Amino acid sequence: AGVVGFGLSNDERRGDVASFVPAFRLAAEKGLIASPHSGFYTPARHVRDCVTLLGANRIGHGTSAATDPEVLALLAERQVTLEVCPTSYPPFGVHALEDVPVANLLRGGVRVALASDDPLLFGVGLAGQYRIARDLLGLSDAELVTVARHSIEGSAAPAELKADLLARLTGWRTASLASESPGGEVGEQR
Repeated sequence: AGVVGFGLSNDERRGDVASFVPAFRLAAEKGLIASPHSGFYTPARHVRDCVTLLGANRIGHGTSAATDPEVLALLAERQVTLEVCPTSYPPFGVHALEDVPVANLLRGGVRVALASDDPLLFGVGLAGQYRIARDLLGLSDAELVTVARHSIEGSAAPAELKADLLARLTGWRTASLASESPGGEVGEQR
């Protein structure tokens, strides 16, 4: 399976969602992941339309969905993964870095995958995005593990690779918890 965005990328304000329905239908028939760019500059209703009209199961950004409880509920119900790229938003006036709504999206039951968008342009790779999520956005270690799990589950990776990565994530988290608590027992994390 591949990932397809069909013209709803970069400045998604230039693409009318309805006009991409035939292209996304064809892509779905070919087993591609429908992953349009939405909710960066556009309001939550654009994110909703990408899900309801295009069948998007992954959306590049989608952070405007945090402003609309109905869109949050739709994303959670359909298990749509949002690719959130914290360092992408401040330079374009979308969000201040500390205001990127990752925690609100997670609390709304939305699947969030952190991404680096363009590390050469923004100067921060994926590990840096996780540090920002922990240090500036206040995500707990458990929430960061959830984000990592969402990233794997919402990817276009083959099922065997996903299973292996999920097992490694679970093993890492179990070992991490055991090493952090006194006496080697699993303790409470921030």
